[in-house]
Amino acid sequence: MSLLMEEYYLKYLRMGVIFILGGYVFVFWFLKRANELYYCYIQRLGFKQPRPLPPGDMGWPIIGNMFSFLKAFRDSDEPHSFINNLAQRYGKTGIYKTHLFGSPSAIVCLPETCKAVLTDDENYKLGYSSLFALIGKKLFDTLHSTEHKRLRRLTASPINGHDALSVYIGFIEDVMMDSLDEWSSMRNPIELRNVLKEATLKVITNISFGPQLGSSIYESLKNPFNDLVQGVFKLGINLPGFAFHKAVQARRKLGEILDAAIEDVRVRNKSNESKEEKKSMLDLLLEAENEDSEKLDNETIVDILIGVLFAGHDTTAGAIMWVMLFLHDHPQILQKVKEEQEAIIRNRPATQKGLTMEEIKQMSYTMKVIQEALRRANIVTSLFRETKVDVNINGYTVPKGWKVLVMIRSVHLDPEIHPNPKEFDPSRWDNKQMRRGAFLPFGLGSRYCAGSDLAKNAVCIFVHSFLLHYKLERIHPGCPMVYFPDPRPKDNCLAKITKL
Repeated sequence: MSLLMEEYYLKYLRMGVIFILGGYVFVFWFLKRANELYYCYIQRLGFKQPRPLPPGDMGWPIIGNMFSFLKAFRDSDEPHSFINNLAQRYGKTGIYKTHLFGSPSAIVCLPETCKAVLTDDENYKLGYSSLFALIGKKLFDTLHSTEHKRLRRLTASPINGHDALSVYIGFIEDVMMDSLDEWSSMRNPIELRNVLKEATLKVITNISFGPQLGSSIYESLKNPFNDLVQGVFKLGINLPGFAFHKAVQARRKLGEILDAAIEDVRVRNKSNESKEEKKSMLDLLLEAENEDSEKLDNETIVDILIGVLFAGHDTTAGAIMWVMLFLHDHPQILQKVKEEQEAIIRNRPATQKGLTMEEIKQMSYTMKVIQEALRRANIVTSLFRETKVDVNINGYTVPKGWKVLVMIRSVHLDPEIHPNPKEFDPSRWDNKQMRRGAFLPFGLGSRYCAGSDLAKNAVCIFVHSFLLHYKLERIHPGCPMVYFPDPRPKDNCLAKITKL
């Protein structure tokens, strides 16, 4: 009897295990396929003709493929593995569907498709949801295209062209030299990435508000602006204890500071105190009128200024850091750049003090180093767009409302476009004819970075100031890397600056 009972229990135990395992497999399969079923089939039931979506994997409900994306970019020596995995599974189509940052998305990673997306304002709009929430809904990048072009001209005019850029060379050089002196006098190592962000914020603050107001407002902006930047790529949870909540509070504080500054400048301009001075970006915005011949309100101007400050300092600091890291790791290239800077000093009239625009234009090899650093480091990993309508990309349909990620990193590290892509080789830019879409550090189309020339000039000025008078010693030269939201050593490039 006991033997029969034992066989009876074993039979039903096996059935129970099989049932549980089968249920687990079914639930796992269903959850894994839920996003695919919803976005690829259920949402398309009303369409009369089947329209193929790009190949790919939509991941899990709600979270999509964020875990694998973040794992590749934060905890891997090879962030490109996320795209490589898609290519291995679905072929080198150059476009893949996925679910990232809370939205169904299409990734594009070929020059032709990147160019098509970035230059098509009719079918695409910007897709930075968290950025809009923190910087402001009236940021000029989100306005109607006609108004965007007009405001873009206003914000670009102080930082574009030979004459405009020449005005800031002396100030930038002073900021860089003062910063280097300060850093070299410190006993403890500095986090180069963070102190560079402070220096570039000083530069863009001066350009935005003018020398009279820029120097005084920098100190009040510095801390809340840092809190704002820290929350941009965090989960959008507006509750105490979360970085996004702290960023929202910082955004409110920045609005109050800038609103007060705007009113001060309005009063100053009415009294004609600055009649003979070069107009700052804020002065130009205060004079601007919208399509109805109305002056811009303070809220719009605040959003524009915060956007300019955000775009104008963080990536420039990253570019300087990476140029210094690549030079540190390639002594022969460093020596060649240093010789170019020394030649500029030798050929300079004895009465001249400081760099000129003509001398910056002579830094041909230095500029190749900067271009190669931008290609190799990929300070901006991806550009985000959102479809306004259903669009066709390479024969695949990307539905309205989907995000489109223009994966700059994939283009810059494609061996078919850039041979030996992981090698830092400035000579690859010797007489190089680059097709559009193959080099995208500043974007493309109407949203091309208005401050690209200013940023490259700032890097040249820092390199000139640094190589002639200082040297860099990294504390942890083999420090692991993280690649999101921007590429950097995990120690933020902890280093000692020594004056020669």
